[in-house]
Amino acid sequence: MSHPIILGVGMHPWGKWGRPFVEYGVAAARAALRDAGIDWTDVQFLVGADTIRNGYPGFVAGATFAQALGWTGARIASCYAACASGAQALDIARARILAGLCDVALVVGADAAPKGFFKPVGGDRPDDPDWLRFRLLGATNPAYFALYARRRMALYGTTPEDFAAVKVKNARAGALNPNARYRKEVTAEEVLASPMVADPLRLMDICATSDGGAAVVLASESYARRLGVTRPVRVAAVSTVTPTFPNTVLELPAFATDSTAAVPPPERPFRAAVAHAAYEEAGLGPGDLSFAEVYDLSTALELDWVEDIGLCAPGEADRLLREGRTALGGRVPVNPSGGLASFGEAIPAQAIAQVCELTWQLRGAAGPRQVPGARVGLAVNQGLFGHGSAVIAVR
Repeated sequence: MSHPIILGVGMHPWGKWGRPFVEYGVAAARAALRDAGIDWTDVQFLVGADTIRNGYPGFVAGATFAQALGWTGARIASCYAACASGAQALDIARARILAGLCDVALVVGADAAPKGFFKPVGGDRPDDPDWLRFRLLGATNPAYFALYARRRMALYGTTPEDFAAVKVKNARAGALNPNARYRKEVTAEEVLASPMVADPLRLMDICATSDGGAAVVLASESYARRLGVTRPVRVAAVSTVTPTFPNTVLELPAFATDSTAAVPPPERPFRAAVAHAAYEEAGLGPGDLSFAEVYDLSTALELDWVEDIGLCAPGEADRLLREGRTALGGRVPVNPSGGLASFGEAIPAQAIAQVCELTWQLRGAAGPRQVPGARVGLAVNQGLFGHGSAVIAVR
């Protein structure tokens, strides 16, 4: 199977700008088009990753971005999969190119997030577990992150000092990234002195909510050749798998796990399965990775993901961190962009932003945070309700 080419990438810097999300998406799209060396009128297909907090236009993001860029008659699609929205949008564009239905596609995601933590969407929905976990349990996202952190501490002996070291590592990388919201190095002492939010996680252990946008231009190999692209970055795999029954590890926003009384647990829990499916499709494995972008909603969750993507056995991510093997300059840097610790959450844009970082690193264009000789990059996260999200890019 041929692999679509990443022709261009672009971002609107993350922050709290107080502007409509469409502005961020359009800015990112125009940057990606400039990077690709094409015009908006050359785009045949546009996919918008939806945001559900920004009124009706957020639900029809494909048409919203197409109108803002200027009606051209381009075909469109919109999709929502929470934090996996960007990966699903990319997969839709990739499928259309591989089917021969278009040669060049634009994928855009942007968000204008609320201050504080995310709250449930308005209205009464007693059959919606995301609504119920807020109303019945008061389980905000930081509460879930803290449960995951406590689980890790109980299973593997991870300490708050280990969590703080993740923030220190990512802040050091984020300080080198012009698109990051937080561009200041921090010390472990500062992390451990920040206010407690949900024990054992402190304010600096938890990613913020942010505004931002990201975009990717995908093209067929023949289209890229016509433009004279000689050393392209290719999308080798996109994984959007769901969990396998029985799902034995609690996943946001669920209240409980499936029972294994009658059915044995699957070979891999959900997060590990997301990465494994991408490896299988790309014909690669963890040992091939030059670097990885993982979903660090909290410092503790990054350590889980390091194990889930196969960089080490369960319980060993703390050791890799302490040895510097997941830092810039290490064997496989994790979150060389600075991660969500440095960006915060702009939900529909997150997976797309990860692909931007994959592209810059694989081009050798990441500046002072460059991973030397990068050849294979993995971006992985997940969305609510069993939406997997992993992308492998190669050069």
